[in-house]
Amino acid sequence: MKNEMAVEFLSVSENESFARVTVGAFISQLDPTMDELTEIKTVVSEAVTNSIIHGYNNEPNHQVFIKCIIHEGEIELVIKDNGVGIGDVEEARQPLYTSKPDLERSGMGFTIIENFMDTIEVISNPGEGTTVHMTKQLINSKTVCK
Repeated sequence: MKNEMAVEFLSVSENESFARVTVGAFISQLDPTMDELTEIKTVVSEAVTNSIIHGYNNEPNHQVFIKCIIHEGEIELVIKDNGVGIGDVEEARQPLYTSKPDLERSGMGFTIIENFMDTIEVISNPGEGTTVHMTKQLINSKTVCK
């Protein structure tokens, strides 16, 4: 058996911590290590922040969507926006690349996500938004949802 949850919220920066805590609480049933939990919460922060800042240009009246599925110790995360999209996904995934250099962003969001997750797929089209699909197998998880 698998378990899943979905949540959507307004694209305001204050909701980034809500997203972190929500996903963290949901995956806690797998009894992740503190490192695994921190990594997952960091990935959620990076992807949600990208949606808010880059996808919606900090405009607060849009939705960010998160879906989290757990199955046999694996976490599948999907974070989606319907924002401006990414013209060149490969360029955006390069370390230190940022489309907003005036905001003093580090350009390490996708690099962090790639380092903490087992897989990452970024699907984006200009004017249609971005979907980031990620998976991670937990090392010593309880298989509560098998």
